[in-house]
Parts: sequence; C-alpha cells; structure tokens
Amino acid sequence: MKFNLSTLLILATALNAASQTPKPVKKTAIPVAYTTSNKKVTVYTTAANSDYRISKTENLTFTENKQPFETEPCIFIDPTIKYQTLVGIGGALTDASAETFAKLSKKNQQELLTAYYSADKGIGYTLARTNIASCDFSSGSYTYVQDNDKDLKTFSVAHDEQFKIPLIKQAITAAGGKLSLYVSPWSPPAWMKDNNNLLQGGHLLPAYRQSWANHYVKFIKTYEAMGIPIWGLSVQNEPMAKQKWESCIYTAEEERDFIKNFLGPTLQKAGLSSKKLIAWDHNRDQIFQRASTILNDKDAAKYVWGIGYHWYETWTGSGMQFNNVRQVNDAYPDKALIFTEGCKEKYDVNKLDDWTLGERYGYSMINDFNSGTAAWTDWNILLDENGGPNHVGNFCFAPVHADTKNDKIIYTNAYYYMGHFSKFIRPGAKRIGSASSRDKLQATAFLNTDGKLVVVVMNQSDEKLKYSLWIKGQAATTTSLPHSIATLVVD
Repeated sequence: MKFNLSTLLILATALNAASQTPKPVKKTAIPVAYTTSNKKVTVYTTAANSDYRISKTENLTFTENKQPFETEPCIFIDPTIKYQTLVGIGGALTDASAETFAKLSKKNQQELLTAYYSADKGIGYTLARTNIASCDFSSGSYTYVQDNDKDLKTFSVAHDEQFKIPLIKQAITAAGGKLSLYVSPWSPPAWMKDNNNLLQGGHLLPAYRQSWANHYVKFIKTYEAMGIPIWGLSVQNEPMAKQKWESCIYTAEEERDFIKNFLGPTLQKAGLSSKKLIAWDHNRDQIFQRASTILNDKDAAKYVWGIGYHWYETWTGSGMQFNNVRQVNDAYPDKALIFTEGCKEKYDVNKLDDWTLGERYGYSMINDFNSGTAAWTDWNILLDENGGPNHVGNFCFAPVHADTKNDKIIYTNAYYYMGHFSKFIRPGAKRIGSASSRDKLQATAFLNTDGKLVVVVMNQSDEKLKYSLWIKGQAATTTSLPHSIATLVVD
C-alpha cells in the first residue's frame, strides 16, 4: 500500500491526537462548599477572675474579610477539610466515685447526674469507663473469684452491687438511656500472677492466660445481663507501671501475644467481637513503641479497635508528648485513638480553686483532638473532700468534689473546661481544619451532624486578645479574656 505525503500527515495527526486522549480517571467526591451566609456565632465563656462559667457572653456576625493581614490575629477554619469522627467525651465511674455519690442526699445526687449527663442542663457526657475488680480508687482490694478457681465457677460481681452498679445505671438513665461504657482491669487475681500479689506489678502466669481471658468475658456478660451494656474494654490499665496499688506488667510483646493468642480469640468465640478492644492504656511517652509492636502484627491487630493512653508522662519531667499520639495516628489511620485517663495528682483542698486545674484539661483536649484522638475520658467523675476514697493514699483531684460531711457539691473549673467540649461537640462530629495565627490562642474545631460548627479557643496568657474567627473569606471578631476558654457555635 502506498501513501502520499498528505495521507501520512493526516495519519500522524490522528495518532498524535489519540495518544493525547485523557485516560478515564476515578471520580472523587468534591467537598460540599460551606457558607457563613445568614449564620451567627454564639460565644460561651469560662474565665478566671469572673463569674463566667460556660456563660453565653456574646453574639457575633460575619463580615467580609477576604485576606487578613499578619497583624490581625485569626482562628482559621476550613469545614471542607475533615479528620476523625468523635466517639464521645466522659469520665470514669469508679468505686470511689460511687461510694462518694452514695453519701450525698438524693437532691444532690440528682444534681450531679444532671450536671454531668444532661446535654441541655449539664455538660452532656456520652462516654464512661469503669474498673474490673479493684483499683487504687477503691476502699480496699477485692476480686470476683475465689483463690485458685481456674474455671471461674465462683465468679460474682456482688461487691459492685452496693455502690458501683447503681451509679452506672443511674448515669445511663441520666444520659438518656445510652452511655458508651468501657471496662479496664488493674490486676488479675493474685494467684494468677508470678508475685502472688494484686499490688506491686507482677506478671500474669502463662498457665492462667486462658482463665484470665475468660474472666473478661464473664465480667462483660454478667454486667450486660444486669442491664449495663459494655461498649469496649482495655487489655490492662498502665501495663508498664509497678504500682503500690493494683497493677500488672506486660511488655509490648507480651500484650501483643496475649491479644493474639488468648483475649482476641476468646472474645470472638464468646460472640463479643463487636466490643472495642483497646491496647496500651498507658502514657503518651511509649505509645508509639507499644502501638507499632502490636499493630505491625496482623494477627494481633485484627482484634484491636484502638490505642488508649494517659497523660502522666509528666511524672518523668517531660511535657505532654502530643507528637507521639500524632505519629500513631499517621502510621495507623485505620485504628482509633482514645484518651483513657487523666487527673491532677497530689490532692490539696486549698487548691480546689486553682485555675491551672482546668487549663491542664483544656490544653490536653485541644492538642489530643488535633493529634487525631477520637474519644476522651477523664478519671473519677467525683471524689470526696479528701481526694478519695483511695486505699493506698493516692489522693487526687476530680472535676467535682463532694463535701460529704456537709452534703455539698464543689465544682472545680476543670468541670467547666471539659464542658466546653462535651456539651457542644457531640458523638458523630467530624474534626475539621483549624489553625491559629497566634501561639497564645489554641483552638480545635468540629462539625456536628446537625450542621452546627463548634470552635473551642483557649487563652492561657495574662493578656486580653482580640481575634477573628475566619471562615472562607468571612470573619467574626471577638476578644479572648485572660486565662479563659470559649466555645464558639456557628449556626
């Protein structure tokens, strides 16, 4: 076949055009535009040296501000950038909380339940934790089985029926019938351990690994039969701490293998694979090492819902190590992060008004959420006038204390600081893009399922700071008071 020059030019042009035809591309979802049109901002404030306690202090409106100058402090928000989904915020229902609660009058008991669990009249807790058998915040050590009962035939939670179970049930009711409760052991029974002691660390003996795995199932099914749904469980509270109270040591490899070979399969065989299994449950300092050891093993990782952590790495002289949490989130985005415990230690009745109590909560919560955390749990919801009861003298602060001698409830500022998150950011909310142009203003932001946008801004400085909430070229201007926390609700 012969081609003349013009034919060849036509063929070359056609072939070149074909080579330039774009290949089909996978369609991706385009973020839905967010507009501040007709939206207003309601500001709720808690501030030192004032009467403001989650008080409605201001209503703001948006005006056009396409490009702020560097001299204009701003909290920048982008609702189209979405991160983790919030599971819940709450506190622990320990023996200490339950025993203190029981000493209050019925009137004050109801006040406390409303204060914590009502979304309208209180701060709307939706998450809770409780101890499996005794912990330091119990009046004494106890277990649910008799010595050497490997088959758990004597298993009974009769101890919990006096104080803890009644409180948990009332908390569920006060929360509207639903409260995500997870459970954590401080120690296996002494006879299951190599030190034959509930206290002072020790290790779970290999011969009792299956019995101990069965113990979690017994506890969960017993509580559920009594009308208390269990949302999840952690493997071991603080598995690297040898404490003067109930404790048990697991290296990262030991926890991995216990999950893989015993606890995970046992939960699955018992029909409890839907329960959220939480590994680590200790401080931020070693969270990455623990998470990588467990989650890099696919046979262990398949049973793990998430990694839990505490804030007590500060006992070593360290600051709060949020970057370690962020690294776990980046490395294992399919696993959840849950803050499982935090409180101010070394109780001092003269420091119940100390403003740093609340600021520690606000600082941790903002940075934990911005690091990818999906759930946040305070320690005891209530303690007495001595920071207990605690059977080893480890007295601590709680957001609320009871003066049991005079039947009074004392709300510390920590209660209000937590409320700036829990009352306004609800389960199912998505964390969204947020950035502060000033280091003295710390912020996080969420978009609730009802469309309300919630921004929490904290100022730990001694300065009054004017700033703008900036969203897509629109800005609403307000002032942050010294040592304050504010929740800005865009609706």
